[in-house]
This record gives sequence, structure tokens and C-alpha cells, in this order.
Amino acid sequence: MRDVARLAGVSHQTVSRVLNGHPHVREQTRLRVQAAITELGYRPNRAARTLVTGRSQVLGVVALNTTLYGPASLLSAFELAAAEAGFAVSVGSVRNLDRTSITAVVERHLAHRVAGIVVIAPVESAGEALECLPTDIPLVTVDGDPRRPVPLVTIDQVEGGRLATRHLLDAGHRTVWHVSGPIDWFDSAGRIAGWRETLQAAGAEVPPVLQADWSAASGYRCGQMLARSPEVTAIFTANDDLALGVLHALHEHGRRVPEDVSVVGFDDVPDAAYFIPPLTTVRPDFNTVAEASLGLLLAQIDAGVDHTLRRTVSPTLVTRDSVAPPPGVVGSPRPPDRAS
Repeated sequence: MRDVARLAGVSHQTVSRVLNGHPHVREQTRLRVQAAITELGYRPNRAARTLVTGRSQVLGVVALNTTLYGPASLLSAFELAAAEAGFAVSVGSVRNLDRTSITAVVERHLAHRVAGIVVIAPVESAGEALECLPTDIPLVTVDGDPRRPVPLVTIDQVEGGRLATRHLLDAGHRTVWHVSGPIDWFDSAGRIAGWRETLQAAGAEVPPVLQADWSAASGYRCGQMLARSPEVTAIFTANDDLALGVLHALHEHGRRVPEDVSVVGFDDVPDAAYFIPPLTTVRPDFNTVAEASLGLLLAQIDAGVDHTLRRTVSPTLVTRDSVAPPPGVVGSPRPPDRAS
């Protein structure tokens, strides 16, 4: 740092302020310091900074080892948000979100003196493990159990189910069938609740839930059953991969989308706009979830652990071409390619 200060012609305190994003630094001075940093190839010594400030610049994350779009997107968004705030992220991936696995990763993070921990905990099995963790560490759960007294940031899954179901009812469908994800996932449970509540509030029949996993293959198997039923005109799937499988099954059975059957997914994966037809879906705001998680974690690091901290992030509906009125009904749902 002193070498950077010497080359830039400033004090090492000024270099420190630039590195920490202090607002009271002249822009010309900031640019001169940044140029010196680039020329010298300077990298902050995080271990030394921890000794001086008493605060680690590393955050620990516990996450399921999966390529599923939702958890993977949350992890990526959190890493970016943490980096912008000057923190590195140490990720501990587990095959199962159970007590043994989560406890082992948390203990490893604590042994490396992380400043705080985020647990991406979308399944019921993670709940018991969270109750057994030390209560005095800064910790935030993401997509965890809302019934447990731990700081939590989550997508409003119930509202997402409502948005999808209401959109299909507004298009004129008498009821909506649902292909769910695994029942032990809070995401699945919330989306089922929103779907069911919306049908009940509209006085519509509530069909049985077709339970699946998160894969397109599972959606295809459920779609094979639904495609054989002429009374099925609207389907809400718990994620976009399930929707892809359903679309394929409907096509094989000669059921046109959206002329015969309308389909709505969840997640708005990057490929959703390129399905045939382009998929109407519910979009979770993973960036806002990540930023909120980081904010709650830093608040605890600065002010102490607070188990009452909560933040719920609302999703939006993205309308495309996979929804239309059922056969024989005149009308049109919301215009395509817009989030609502």
C-alpha cells in the first residue's frame, strides 16, 4: 500500500480510502491511485486487513451441489453482490441439505474465520440443521423455512403461484392443472399454495396436483397424462424445465399450444423466450434476493445478530405466446413480452 501511495503521490491513508470506496476522495486523486494500483499489480492482503480491522473480508456460503437454475442463479448473484461490496465468498457445496452436511460446512467456515454465513436452504431437511447452529454468528438463510426464527430472505413463492394461476383464469380457462416440484421444497409448497388459493377464491375446481421433480423428463411424463385429457386446457408448472417437458408431450399428442392448451412456467430461464411457443413464466428477482441477503448479513456483522430480520421479494409475470383463451372463448390475456 505504501508503494502505491508513493507512486500516486498520496498518503497510504488515501490509498486505503480509495480501496474501501470512501466517498470523500477527489475523483482525480482516485484515478491516480487506481492507475498506480494497476501499474504495480497491487492486491489487498485480506489476512493483514483482518488483523488490522478485526473483521474478515470473506463470507461463507452453504449451498446444494446442483445445476438447478434457481439455486445456481442465487449463488451466482450473491457472489457478484459480495464482490461489489468488497467481500470474497467461500462456497461449501453439499450433496444433501441435512444436519450433518450443513453443520460440517458451517464449522469449516467458522474455522476459517468468515465474517458471516449464508445458507441457501430451500428444502425441509435444512431446518433441523439451522436450529442446531450457534445462535451468535451472523447468518442469513435464503429460500428457507419461514416458520423458523432465523434471518430469512425469500422469493414470494405463493404470490408467484397466484400470478401464474390468475393469468390463466383471466384468459378464460375454467380451471388450471398444476405440475409441482418435489414436495419437500419450500418453493414447491409455496407455488402449490398460491395456485390452490387462487382457484378457490375464483370458485374454480381444484384438480389433483401432479407431483414431479424439477426435470424436463419428469414434466414430460406428467404431460403425457395431461395430454390425454381433453378437459385440460391450462397448465401451470413449477419451473420452466417441467414446462418444456409438458410442451413436448402435448406436441406428441397433437395438442396445440396455446390454441388447445395454455402453459405457464416459473423461473424465466434464459431459454424460455426460445421455446416453441415462447413461454409465459414467472420471473424471480434473484439479484434483489442476493442484495437483500448481503444487506441483512452485513447489518448483523455491524450491529449484532438479529433473528427477526426478514425480507420477501415479489416475482413478476412475463407474458409471451404460450397462453391464449381456451377453444371457443373469445378474448386475449395480457400483451406478450412484458413483465407485469
